[in-house]
Amino acid sequence: MNALLYTSSKQNWLLRYKLHHIPFWALYHFTWWTVALGNPMKAFAAIFFTASILKFLFYVIFQALAVYFNLYYLIPKYLEKGRFTQYMVFLLLTTIGVSVLIIPGYYLSAYLAGQTMQEAYGPNGDCFYGYLGTSLPSTLAAMTLAMSIKLGKNWLQTQRKQQLLEKEKLETELNFLKHQFNPHFLFNTINSIFFLIHKNPDMASASLAKFSELLRYQLYECNDKQILLSREISYMENSIELERLRQNDNVEVTLDIDQENSSQWGIAPFILMTFVENAFKHVSKHADKPNWIRMHLEQEGERLYFTVSNSTSDMASNDIVHYGGIGLKNVQRRLDLIYPGQYSLDIQHHNDRFDVSLQLHLTALELSQPLQKIA
Repeated sequence: MNALLYTSSKQNWLLRYKLHHIPFWALYHFTWWTVALGNPMKAFAAIFFTASILKFLFYVIFQALAVYFNLYYLIPKYLEKGRFTQYMVFLLLTTIGVSVLIIPGYYLSAYLAGQTMQEAYGPNGDCFYGYLGTSLPSTLAAMTLAMSIKLGKNWLQTQRKQQLLEKEKLETELNFLKHQFNPHFLFNTINSIFFLIHKNPDMASASLAKFSELLRYQLYECNDKQILLSREISYMENSIELERLRQNDNVEVTLDIDQENSSQWGIAPFILMTFVENAFKHVSKHADKPNWIRMHLEQEGERLYFTVSNSTSDMASNDIVHYGGIGLKNVQRRLDLIYPGQYSLDIQHHNDRFDVSLQLHLTALELSQPLQKIA
């Protein structure tokens, strides 16, 4: 246990002080020496078997210090806070200062080798500005590379974080829209049962049984983004039966289903029910004219066609047009989020009727276990 804690502490210490980056900078400078000498073996021998190792270490250590001073002090303190002038001044001073600090490495290497500067570096070996002309571009290249890596990494992290935020926002919005529908449905259903208690207790009992099934469906079986189409249809049929018990005899309700084998097709929960509920809510209440609701569902492979029409009075039709209803706005928003570019919704209003036509592209749904049909 103590050994494990020691290892973990050691790893954290290495990460905290970026010591695990040292091999990268050693390899980076070794690559440049290889390019300069034309052969990796010559570069290896020049670095590790001659006094030039001091010059090599000066490049590795001081340029690494300059890079991390820029990344972890100058950028957060000045660049990220919009203090561009101060940042550029300090960056320039850091680059020049580090380039000057590298130059003693040339002199120490020559001294350790027992050579004069001319013997070690040629006729112009004692030219201070000649070394600066080498160390300065090298330091600029190292800092540019490090900034590119750091900024690229930050950009990727920002993009990944933005995607996660968008995903969370989408899921939150979908859940909000779905749960905003549920209280609306519950309110209408409870009112229906309350109405039936006084009108027909036996019907109220049957309605309560169906209502409990619908609640079970909502609470335990519709938490996924997609459910079986057959489940949504069964839920819709039970809901329609519940509404039929509440409606007067002068409201004619028809449901026509032309469905293929829907065991593999999925749909977002409560998409269809919003239109059904809207039709029952706004159906006309004429005493001298027919009142009707007609629903037709047809499935052709991955295409679903669903139409809902209901008779309306002039006032009810205008109310739907001007205010839209929370349910219709929510379901259209959900369609935009879940089925972008994969649905067509047409809503028409007339003086005596309201028509909704939905075409939807279904997706295949994989289930880990079969679901039981709603009673």
